[in-house]
Amino acid sequence: MLNNMTDCEEGEGGPNSQGDGNPKESSPFINSSAASNTDKSQQYDGKNMALFEEEMDTSPMVSSLLSSLANYSNLPTGSKEHEEAENNEEGARPSKKPVKAPQLGTLMGVYLPCIQNIFGVILFLRMTWMVGIGGVLGSFVIVFMCCSTTMLTAISMSAIATNGVVPAGGSYYMISRSLGPEFGGAVGICFYLGTTFAGAMYILGCIEILLIYIVPQAAIFKIEGLEGQEAEAALLNNMRVYGTIVLSFMALVVFVGVKYVNKLALVFLACVILSIVAVYGGVIKTAIDPPVFPVCLLGNRTLTSKGYDVCAKVIEIDNETVTTKLWMSFCDSENLNATCDEYFTNNNVKEIQGIPGVTSGILAENLFGNYLEKGMFLEKRGLASEADPDSPATGSNRYVLADITSFFTLLVGIYFPSVTGIMAGSNRSGDLRDAQKSIPIGTIAAITTTSIVYMSCVVLFGACIEGVVLRDKFGEGVNGNLVIGTLAWPSPWVIVFGSFFSTCGAGLQSLTGAPRLLQAISRDGIIPFLRVFGHGKANGEPTWALLLTASICEIGIIIASLDAVAPILSMFFLMCYMFVNLACALQTLLRTPNWRPRFKFYHWALSFLGMSLCLSLMFICSWYYAIVAMGIATCIYKYIEFCGAEKEWGDGIRGISLSAARFALMRLEEGPPHTKNWRPQILVLVSVDAEQNVEQPRLLSLANQLKAGKGLTIVGTSVQGTFLDNYTEAQRADQLLRKLMETEKVKGFSQVVISSNLRDGTSHLIQVGGLGGLKHNTVLVSWPRNWKQPEYHQQFRNFIEVVRETTVASLALLVPKNISSYPSNGERFTEGYIDVWWIVHDGGMLMLLPFLLRQHKVWRKCKMRIFTVAQMDDNSIQMKKDLITFLYHLRIDAAVEVVEMLDNDISAYTYEKTLVMEQRSQILKQMHLTKNEKEREIQSITDSSRGSIRRKNPSALCSHHSTDEGASVAEQPEDEVQLIHNKNASTPTSPTSPTAPAGGTATWTDNKGADKGKTVLAANPEAGKDLFNMKPEWENLSQVDVRRMHTAMRLNEVITKKSKEAKLVLLNMPGPPKNRVGNENYMEFLEVLTEGLNRVLLVRGGGREVITIYS
Repeated sequence: MLNNMTDCEEGEGGPNSQGDGNPKESSPFINSSAASNTDKSQQYDGKNMALFEEEMDTSPMVSSLLSSLANYSNLPTGSKEHEEAENNEEGARPSKKPVKAPQLGTLMGVYLPCIQNIFGVILFLRMTWMVGIGGVLGSFVIVFMCCSTTMLTAISMSAIATNGVVPAGGSYYMISRSLGPEFGGAVGICFYLGTTFAGAMYILGCIEILLIYIVPQAAIFKIEGLEGQEAEAALLNNMRVYGTIVLSFMALVVFVGVKYVNKLALVFLACVILSIVAVYGGVIKTAIDPPVFPVCLLGNRTLTSKGYDVCAKVIEIDNETVTTKLWMSFCDSENLNATCDEYFTNNNVKEIQGIPGVTSGILAENLFGNYLEKGMFLEKRGLASEADPDSPATGSNRYVLADITSFFTLLVGIYFPSVTGIMAGSNRSGDLRDAQKSIPIGTIAAITTTSIVYMSCVVLFGACIEGVVLRDKFGEGVNGNLVIGTLAWPSPWVIVFGSFFSTCGAGLQSLTGAPRLLQAISRDGIIPFLRVFGHGKANGEPTWALLLTASICEIGIIIASLDAVAPILSMFFLMCYMFVNLACALQTLLRTPNWRPRFKFYHWALSFLGMSLCLSLMFICSWYYAIVAMGIATCIYKYIEFCGAEKEWGDGIRGISLSAARFALMRLEEGPPHTKNWRPQILVLVSVDAEQNVEQPRLLSLANQLKAGKGLTIVGTSVQGTFLDNYTEAQRADQLLRKLMETEKVKGFSQVVISSNLRDGTSHLIQVGGLGGLKHNTVLVSWPRNWKQPEYHQQFRNFIEVVRETTVASLALLVPKNISSYPSNGERFTEGYIDVWWIVHDGGMLMLLPFLLRQHKVWRKCKMRIFTVAQMDDNSIQMKKDLITFLYHLRIDAAVEVVEMLDNDISAYTYEKTLVMEQRSQILKQMHLTKNEKEREIQSITDSSRGSIRRKNPSALCSHHSTDEGASVAEQPEDEVQLIHNKNASTPTSPTSPTAPAGGTATWTDNKGADKGKTVLAANPEAGKDLFNMKPEWENLSQVDVRRMHTAMRLNEVITKKSKEAKLVLLNMPGPPKNRVGNENYMEFLEVLTEGLNRVLLVRGGGREVITIYS
């Protein structure tokens, strides 16, 4: 089992390797692919475990689990494996050499690597300058602030590192698994960029030491004789040329073999430690015997050492006064009466000791800062000088000048890289014998050591070295020596060569670590466009990643200034440390059950303090760099969120989402939402076919178009059966629902219930959909198709029950009719109207829905019209004015029209239609009777129907209609029902409307008789009315149904006249009958009401106001 897992961990094609994009971690736990089938079959050998043998495939025995854990090893894809891979290739062995278990302890594995990474170029090249510019107090504050930040980060990192096994990958692994793939990827890239720019900074430091302190004559662009901008440009060009050469050489070394870099690491570390010891040795020596290290001042200005041979204007040689080289620098001739620079004439030359020693009391003078503008003279405090502010300075190249404008925040940005490197131990977690013990102890001990060294150096530099020497960045006033080297014992060259080799080593380490970090991110598969950088040589060397790293590093080389590159990498490291602190704080506050670090000395307040310090330092260093770094991280975050692979790493952000959701849901429970906050939270009820495919996909399109309100959407369906038998079907239905929701871009949740019948399943969805205060307030259900056909009877009964249940539950109801004709999300209406027929007030749903629809691009160009109906006693002109005012206050733009409905008498056609409706109702009742009952009931209906028709219109009867036909009808009741449905297609024309809707006047006569009756009624409406008045049998019809049918027909007549060409008609939906006897009649009323219209949305309010005129 161990071999299987180590193979996978090496990233060479194992099933759990990071390269395959599999989000699962390699693990010895349940369902691990590492255990073979043979192992599984042996796990339950014996009779003692017979009770559990049926679950043997999913639940291993405890003994087996513990054995796996004891052997579990997560080896790194680091240099050790690459070395062994190379050795294997050289030996051409057919079988892979087994990898040795990691053996590094705290000292070699964590402490010394951290020391090596923390101590670096800034300590040797900029520390003395920082103390001179910022003063001992200011520099101490900077060092303390930066060291506190790294210490707090180390505490947070120790807590995360000891919370379970940390595989290879170190800090990136910890952040990504704690904060999720989005934050992990963003911070991983920032950490990578920081490490890459650190490589550039170390290379620039290396070149600076080489060209200024070791071999200045090697400069390609000569600096001699140049001053000001020209000298600065020449220096930067030298840095660029040599930096590119060194970068190419280092990249080649890393490409050829990492093992050489690792073998030299101890040498580089020895150089760093030796240099620091030499500094402390020099400090001790100054207390006993201060070195003779003269610095020449003219007045209070420091002179460059190459501008003079003797620190005097004239000297006595053989009783003769002779001018010096210094005189020639400021005067036009060697003669004593020569014309000289005014400042030179008015001030004396003075020589002071550059290193007066730790007992000299110079500390008081260096206690406070002395910030300089670019080009200013380096002046000694306390010395008087006579200078005319109006006279131009001449011979400025003879003075030591400030090369950059300095200020406190600049010092912070330049110094911070010298405290980075605290992740070196955690990055080697795979090499450690006991990572959970070594990482906290080693990292905190290394930070403590380096912090003590830095703080003591600040004080000792200020106490030993003269201020003008400290502020001399390149040692121009001390014969071009490295300032810290002048303090060192026994020789300045110890520091020069020590710092040179340490910067070389640090640069190599950065170019080794950065490509591996990028490779780890690439193999995780969270950033798709980086996947190419996950590949490398046969032994796993990240070749492409190294190429990219070298290219980014070259950007830092082209910048060329160490002081400009340092704040850039400060940003990226600070952002990384900030998220380490955030990860620890989140995990602690959320109290995740899996958060059980072995390291106990952490607290969320410390993590938040560390995070705040990191954020503050980012903006203190450079606010514009901070904004750019955060912008890069944000872009990567959003890119991963939209395009990256979805991973489930059990991260803290998921935990905070759960906590925030719980908190928000508890707040929502406090009371119903205010009218201003009301938005449709839609439960979409869909039906699925035998293959669990959605039958009305356009319902989801409509739901998406309504979601300008940004409310909740639940798409629900029910599967018939039992939970045990039909669970798989329900899962498939849920998957298909999610897929369709994704296709239709519906953001919401899917819910599938299994019930013994579909009616109960729908009822369950309406009752239990949503959670707490986040429940649906609107139900969207499609109009039942073909409801008149016998096989769809149950469907329309279910529909009416949904209407009743939404009414009882005070839910709004939306019923789109002809849903298949509704537009998809890809369609666009370039013109047209959305017509609202506001007949009764339902809380404003009819006003709100078209407004929401018009927010969507499908309906955006449609105009809104609102129609309302005026009765005989209404003032229609005043109604229109009031409605326009109401819409104005609602801030809704719509045309308004008031339609007057006159009190017409009920037409014969209405009675005819009502009669047929009631006949159908009685026929449908027979569907549930026994055969004999059916025959008797249908026979009586047929006889009474014939009698009434014969009395109504005798001329329409034909001789071949006999009782035999009635008998044949009685024998085939199903056919009888179908006959009624078919005859429903032929419709007489209403005497009151030229556009009569098709509602059905089917009688038991044949078509010819019906046509004749139609002719009589159409030719003479009054005759039809009189004819009815003479027939008392028609009074048996329900007068309520007759009135309702009259209303439906009159409204339909008006609506079809006004809104025939509208893209969508919204209409109040009447309530269902209170008893179930009139179900069929209710459907018929709705059918008549909406007849002749293409797209109709029937709307029923939920019993509360959903729109308000108030702000």
